Amino acid sequence: MLPRSKFARATDVAARMPRRGLLSVVKAVLFGALALCVAVSTASAQAANGSSQYTIQEIVDAGHGFFGSTSGGLAKVVERAFQSYGLPNGYILGQEGSGAFVAGLTYGEGSLNTKNAGQHSVYWQGPSLGIDAGGQGSRIMMLVYNLPSVPGLYKRFGGVSGSAYVVAGVGMTVLTDEHIVLVPIRTGVGARLGINVGYLKLTQQPTWNPF
Repeated sequence: MLPRSKFARATDVAARMPRRGLLSVVKAVLFGALALCVAVSTASAQAANGSSQYTIQEIVDAGHGFFGSTSGGLAKVVERAFQSYGLPNGYILGQEGSGAFVAGLTYGEGSLNTKNAGQHSVYWQGPSLGIDAGGQGSRIMMLVYNLPSVPGLYKRFGGVSGSAYVVAGVGMTVLTDEHIVLVPIRTGVGARLGINVGYLKLTQQPTWNPF
C-alpha cells in the first residue's frame, strides 16, 4: 500500500475537528468584523460632533429659543444665509437699540457663542446712514463666518447695515472685513426697512465711541 500524502492526513484531521470548534472560529471572525464596524462608526460620529461649525438646525433652534414667538420668518432668513455663506463657526445673541432720520447711531451688546472657544462678551457701535426712518430696539442674532480666533472679532465690519432681506418681521443684513463675514438677523424691524450703509465696530469692552 502506498503511503498516504500529507494532504490526505490534514484532510482527515480537519474532518475529525469538532463542529463546535469551527463554529467558534466563525463567531470570532464575525465578532471581530462587527467590532471594527462599530469602531469606525464611533470615530465618524465623534468627528462630526467635534466640528467647530454650526448646522442650520442648531442655528434655527438657538434662534427660536432666543426670539420666541416673534421668529416666524427666522427659518427662511437663516436658510438664505446658509445658502449664501455656508456653515458659521460662531454666532452672537444680543440686543441693540438705534434711531435715525438720515443719520443715527447703533449700539448693542451680546454674547459670542463658539463650539471650540466657549462664550465671550461682545459689544458693537456704529453710525447708521441712509434711507432710514423711525426707531429700533430689537433682539439680534449675528452669524459669524470664517472666525480664526475670538480676538479676530474685535474690529470694524463694513457693508449693508440694515434690513436687506425681511420675512415676517425678521430682517437679515451682511457685514464683512473681506475675510470674516457677519450676518446680523434682527426682529422688531418696524419702520427701518431702508438700506442703511455704514459699519459696525465690535469691541471687547463697552464704549460710546462709534468711530
